[in-house]
Amino acid sequence: MMAHTEATRTESLDEHDLRGDVDGDKKSKNKRPANTAFRQQRLKAWQPILTPRSVLPLFFVIGVIFAPIGGLLLWASSEVQEIVIDYSECATKATSTPMPIPDKVQSSFKSANQLSTPTWAKYQDKNNTICRLSFEIPENMGPPVFMYYRLTNFYQNHRRYVKSLDIDQLKGKAVDNKTINGGTCDPLEHDVNGKAYYPCGLIANSMFNDTIRSPVLLNDGNEDDPVEYMMTNKGIAWDSDKELIKTTQYKPGQVLPPPNWQTRYPDNYTTEIPDLHQDEEFMVWMRTAALPNFSKLSRRNDTAAMAPGIYQLEIAQHFPVTEYGGTKSILISTRTVIGGQNPFMGIAYVVVGGLCVLLGALFTIAHLVRPRKLGDHTYLTWNNEQDSSALATGRENRFGPNTN
Repeated sequence: MMAHTEATRTESLDEHDLRGDVDGDKKSKNKRPANTAFRQQRLKAWQPILTPRSVLPLFFVIGVIFAPIGGLLLWASSEVQEIVIDYSECATKATSTPMPIPDKVQSSFKSANQLSTPTWAKYQDKNNTICRLSFEIPENMGPPVFMYYRLTNFYQNHRRYVKSLDIDQLKGKAVDNKTINGGTCDPLEHDVNGKAYYPCGLIANSMFNDTIRSPVLLNDGNEDDPVEYMMTNKGIAWDSDKELIKTTQYKPGQVLPPPNWQTRYPDNYTTEIPDLHQDEEFMVWMRTAALPNFSKLSRRNDTAAMAPGIYQLEIAQHFPVTEYGGTKSILISTRTVIGGQNPFMGIAYVVVGGLCVLLGALFTIAHLVRPRKLGDHTYLTWNNEQDSSALATGRENRFGPNTN
């Protein structure tokens, strides 16, 4: 009886092992890649052999193509007319009498005429400090003519700053206070009573709020007979931003303006809420810059040229920059087919083209003076013949001393 039981157990183990082998074969077959050219790495490939005859002409071709392109880009950049005026310290250093500021202005014009020295002055209008800039345009500019404000050392690319907004709010939805609390607008979501800000977040609260007026042309330097050069803040935002930012569904009294907006809206939205869908300056600011120094479009004129002469530009100052070591400037500029003035791309093309030509010439000379035979195995270090003593030492180390 015991022998029969042992035999049965042996048969069961044999069947189990056999079944395991079969299952193992099935699993191994299932893991096998499909017999295709891609899975079995049989795709056709092209492996060019790089020789001096094929490589050296490439250096000269790249140089001949890149260098002229760089020259054209530099020429186009030099055709841009612009003037930049830094007015960061106007509120603290300017007086009611115009003061020359030659070190605060940079200009680039086609005309070689000597420009008059720019000046600044300030005066009080109610509670606003007005900075009056005076500068000369030596030749016709544009059209179109663009006016930008330029900020430095302002990090719009900070991680927490970029995330501090509410997309649903910007789309016009009346987002509930409970939803905003603890949301993406942190740390500027609501006031101490839990009432939400509109628009909430750090980006909206820190919006550039200097009031820039259109420049006026002084006829023969006469301030009593100015001619305003009309510039508009319409058409300065991207179409995609206009599609994103819509008129809000909030009712007056439901939300509050951000802390830095309360001077503009002292009634705290009790009677009317601003329509951000019409505020293109807000849209421009909300598109955050990638670098700490940036320019944003503020005004434009697409139809009339800016005539030569002495201009005055008044700016009501509200946006502080000296507290964090930054600067703010006004930039009036034209454009070309490549955009505004930026010689970097042209310089990069010229440098790359010049280096390619130089390297091509050096390699050509080296190839002519000391040509290298293609496929010469003597250049392979692993194939060099070793001396007999080294070979004998290596043999003894591997097989022991020779006793024959």
